[in-house]
Amino acid sequence: MVDRKPFIHPYIPNSVPEVQQEMLREIGVQSIEELYEMIPQSLRFRGKMNLPEPCLSEQELKRHIMRILNKNRSCEEAISFLGGGCANHYVPAICDEINHRSEFLTAYAGEPYEDHGRFQALFEYESLMAELLDVEVVNVPTFDGAQAAATSIRMAGRITNRRKMLVWEVISPDRKAVVLNYCQPVMELEWVRYDAETGLVDMEDLQKKWDDDVAGFYFEYPSYFGGIEHRGVEIATFVHHHGGILVVGVDPISLGILTPPSQFGADITCGDVQPLGIHMSFGGGLGGFIGTRDEERFVREYPSRLFGLTPTIEEGEYGFGDVLYERTSFADREHSKEFVGTAAALWGITAGVYLALMGPKGMQEIGQHIRQKALYAARRLNALPGVKAPRFHSPHFKEIVVDFNDTGKSVQEINHRLLDKGIYGGKDLSKEYPEFGQCALYCFTEMVTKQDIDLLVATLKEILEH
Repeated sequence: MVDRKPFIHPYIPNSVPEVQQEMLREIGVQSIEELYEMIPQSLRFRGKMNLPEPCLSEQELKRHIMRILNKNRSCEEAISFLGGGCANHYVPAICDEINHRSEFLTAYAGEPYEDHGRFQALFEYESLMAELLDVEVVNVPTFDGAQAAATSIRMAGRITNRRKMLVWEVISPDRKAVVLNYCQPVMELEWVRYDAETGLVDMEDLQKKWDDDVAGFYFEYPSYFGGIEHRGVEIATFVHHHGGILVVGVDPISLGILTPPSQFGADITCGDVQPLGIHMSFGGGLGGFIGTRDEERFVREYPSRLFGLTPTIEEGEYGFGDVLYERTSFADREHSKEFVGTAAALWGITAGVYLALMGPKGMQEIGQHIRQKALYAARRLNALPGVKAPRFHSPHFKEIVVDFNDTGKSVQEINHRLLDKGIYGGKDLSKEYPEFGQCALYCFTEMVTKQDIDLLVATLKEILEH
């Protein structure tokens, strides 16, 4: 009988049997099984996992990974009109240059890294973001825009001591799922309808659903459909008259040309920093921001970290540090209002670099550029036989709903044929909003050229005619 030696994996630390035994002796157990004895036997997997044989050399492993990666298609090889929460925006080279610096890229929490500038970089981001949002306080980015929305809703509940929140139903299904899951233990959510003609808030439904237990109202501006709600003052007046908190989700790339929500009465502004110099990264380049006035009733309800400027023990010297650290789960996990773990601070630094590079004029120019692209695309698409663009009668920014119902073709069929031509068509809304029939959400960022739009229209014309 051949005595087979145990396999020592080159990429798994401490897989050498002698090293494992030494570690077990050090902690006072006989075997690794003892470490899992609290897990019931019925839950333990005893078979052999269906995994390929390990790659034993770095060269072999690299070749294997590259084969997998080469299956991917990105917006570098195709024209993309996809959006709905994560879109193909331009990333200036300096954004990648700064966020790849070792003091930022590798500085996962831990106080030893603060002297390398992480606190200052995030303070600068918060200051720039506060200027864009026209607020006084902005947090270090939380996980993503969906969590920022959910946290903002829970903040409204804590501030008013009420347990219900009215939420506009025109938000992405992904965000809606996160908000529902995150708020479920402490908040009841009730959905406010959209107007069938404009796609904007149904004011009558909002007023009808309000009662004394409602903490406030959440809507997005621009909306998931791309529509711009122009009755912000009217909505804010109604919410405040009933003692509620107005929470508005906003696309920050729009604020060079749109009025910041704080100026029409929003108490809490939230959203995602992804448009601000951050790659899509398979949906991973996300970071949620929250902004409010500098009032104690708001600041104490932030669960996430806030960095401020403060004098040091040396006269005339200032440093950067946590504001009201005791309110966070880092300081008191058992009694904190919400748990905050790994956040998206690196994307905050990146967004800060983007905002510093763009400046007020740059943000105005990119907002105008995107708005003009969407208007031009809507006009060209609406001229196609059987196509209605946009579906809703309201101002739009970046995204529009395109109606294909009268073409006799499904969005799925159209998108498959567009992809054959190297074009990612709009997001299919037929399952998310079945009442629309065959409609798609098209996104037009600064990355889309006039030639790209003209090619889309010409290709759609060919598809619809055959």
